[in-house]
Amino acid sequence: MPHHGNEDEHQNEQEPVSFQDKRRIDPDTGKVRDGGTAPSTDQGTEGSPQDAKGAESAGAADQGEDAVSQAEQILRDAADAEGLSEEEAALAGTVSDAEAGAGSAREEELRTDLRRLQAEFVNYKRRVDRDRNVARDTAIQSMLTALLPVLDDLDAARAAGDLTEGPMASIAAKLDQILAGFGLERQDQESLAGQEFNPAQHEAMLRQPSEEVPAEHIVQVFRNGYVRGERVLRAAQVMVSAGKG
Repeated sequence: MPHHGNEDEHQNEQEPVSFQDKRRIDPDTGKVRDGGTAPSTDQGTEGSPQDAKGAESAGAADQGEDAVSQAEQILRDAADAEGLSEEEAALAGTVSDAEAGAGSAREEELRTDLRRLQAEFVNYKRRVDRDRNVARDTAIQSMLTALLPVLDDLDAARAAGDLTEGPMASIAAKLDQILAGFGLERQDQESLAGQEFNPAQHEAMLRQPSEEVPAEHIVQVFRNGYVRGERVLRAAQVMVSAGKG
């Protein structure tokens, strides 16, 4: 039977398709090929499982090269960072030393200010204490001076014999005790008779010869005097001996 060319077409369909593998990485070994090309091989039809396996192997190789490159870059960056850290550490040490020096100077300045303030406070406290004591003494002396006329009346009553007993005698005794607690001292006939005359504490009202009392000594007290410590609240009025006549 005659053929009409179908046999040739059938033979062409039976022939396998060939192509040249130009991939740089060998999909079977994973190594780089010399010359960048590979010999032609007969493969199955396009899109076969063998093609998919080769493409997957090539992708894995490319990823391996990328991973190596990234690792090398990380190592280089780490080395640079280490060198920079050393420089930064040296700079930080210099700055720390400078700050420490500045801090020491500031601390010394603050200590000086503190010592000055402490000295000023001590002086201020001393002034306050002194002023307080002066004010207290002034108040006490003013109070005692105001009571001197009352004490004169009590002395006159005592001299007249009106304070020998009874409630008034008890009140007068308690008042003397209280005033003695404030430092008041009475200079009367009993305490001054025969004592040397002191113009700073005594007021000479009369001078006359005396056979019994030496010259410039007190013979008699006309009015009692009062002192508190070294301060004379009122001078005693006295008669002074002029010696033997």
